[in-house]
Amino acid sequence: MKILGVDPALTITGYGLIEAGNNRLALIEAGIISTSAKELVTARLEKIHRGISKLISDSAPDVLVLEKIYAHYRHPTTSYILGQARGVICLAASMHKIPLVEYAATRVKKAVVGKGLAPKLQVQRMVVNLLGIRDTPKYTDVTDALALAIAHSYIIRPRT
Repeated sequence: MKILGVDPALTITGYGLIEAGNNRLALIEAGIISTSAKELVTARLEKIHRGISKLISDSAPDVLVLEKIYAHYRHPTTSYILGQARGVICLAASMHKIPLVEYAATRVKKAVVGKGLAPKLQVQRMVVNLLGIRDTPKYTDVTDALALAIAHSYIIRPRT
């Protein structure tokens, strides 16, 4: 099963595509879609949509996995901006008829590391280890996206 994890954001959207099956995980592709704060929001959202759409077209994943929005009362603007990026990603999944699954960050961390409140660095190290990645990706957005994909593989088919 090909699983595409996406960590949405307006500036850097991380993505990670893995193949999961036969109690094995394999990295297919991972990277970022970046936009500039100097661009109009509409242009940035279009770039994210185009990037995810192309990724879906080129790789034909079986499912797209996103993190559920967590809105903190002190930072309402963050969830608003994140929601815009998530919206265009959801639209791309719908247009390509790809099932969309969402998990809370704590569920992803629990599935990948074993602790729902694991620090970001611990999740990153586990992802790198599980996928046999030589060089740790520059952006945690990439390992966050891969963690989403890995978590989905574990949640739908727990390891034995």
